[in-house]
Amino acid sequence: MPLTPLVYWAQRHEDIYLRVELTDAQNIDVSVNEKVLQFRGQGHGAKGQNEYEFSLEFLLPVKPEVSFKSTQRQVNITVRKEQRGWWERLTLQERKPVFLAPDFDRWLDESDAEMEIREKEEKKNRLKAARQTEEGFVSLKSGFLFVYNLVQFLGFSWIFVNMTVRLFIFGRDSLYDTFHTISDVMFFCQILAAVEVLNAAFGVVRTGVIPTLIQVVGRNFILFIIFGSLEEMHNQPVVFFVFYLWSAIEIFRYPFYMLGCFNTEWKTLTWLRYTIWIPLYPLGVIAEAVAVIQSISIFDQTKLFSIPLPKSLGTSVSFSYFLHIYLALMFLGLFINFRHLYKQRKRRFRTKKRKAN
Repeated sequence: MPLTPLVYWAQRHEDIYLRVELTDAQNIDVSVNEKVLQFRGQGHGAKGQNEYEFSLEFLLPVKPEVSFKSTQRQVNITVRKEQRGWWERLTLQERKPVFLAPDFDRWLDESDAEMEIREKEEKKNRLKAARQTEEGFVSLKSGFLFVYNLVQFLGFSWIFVNMTVRLFIFGRDSLYDTFHTISDVMFFCQILAAVEVLNAAFGVVRTGVIPTLIQVVGRNFILFIIFGSLEEMHNQPVVFFVFYLWSAIEIFRYPFYMLGCFNTEWKTLTWLRYTIWIPLYPLGVIAEAVAVIQSISIFDQTKLFSIPLPKSLGTSVSFSYFLHIYLALMFLGLFINFRHLYKQRKRRFRTKKRKAN
């Protein structure tokens, strides 16, 4: 004959929870017809390994859908009330069945259950407010990054187009007055580029701080120290090649970032952003190195930035000694940044290939 297991119950305003003390239960059958729940299953209960069953006629109507989960120790059953509310007892009959007992692990009074609901609502509202704040921050961050990249794109586009037009109109003569016609905008763009280092340092964008710092400091050193401080370098053709190579890279990089602010992508632009640097970046470093080499003799003659020494040690240490060291550091920076950019490219197209598959 089927036996009756021990059953523990608790309630909330919307649910009834039943815990059936049946270990390693199998062949479980749980159904709800109108207000009556029927349970049948095999397992190890109070009377050992047997078949167990019970039925409960609820105080008020419940929904016919019932969910249950069997564990090694028990069977957990959840029944939804037809109408939200607090029941004074579980069963229709006032005298509860002998096998039924309160589940004190989950038991709450009506006031405690109301408090639990309020706590859940407050937690939900806090999460919603936090999500709205985060979305607002993301929107503010996206707007800031879009404006920054737009300004840089317009600046470098003006440089690139201006230099290209002047090259077609004036030919080789345009190589000698590049600094006088372009330097003001280039100074503005490269000073503004310091924002990229701060963005990387404070996590506004997910990129390495060191590669960004190397590029920004390296360019500003060439622009302000090599070109800006030496009037003799203003008319050198190498200025044209340095500025042209810098702008040729940036006119593809910044619009790519602009589209990324709104999770938008143009495949051709993506390919150009992750590919065009391969020939242009090394050429830009070579052009910078040529500018440094040309400036060494000028620094020796003018004694600009030389470090004075006591008379017992000599007259001064020429800035050109530092430039020799800087040349070696330039190619070390080229290796670090080239490796970083190559990893970015490999990761980007590997990810896209996986998505396509």
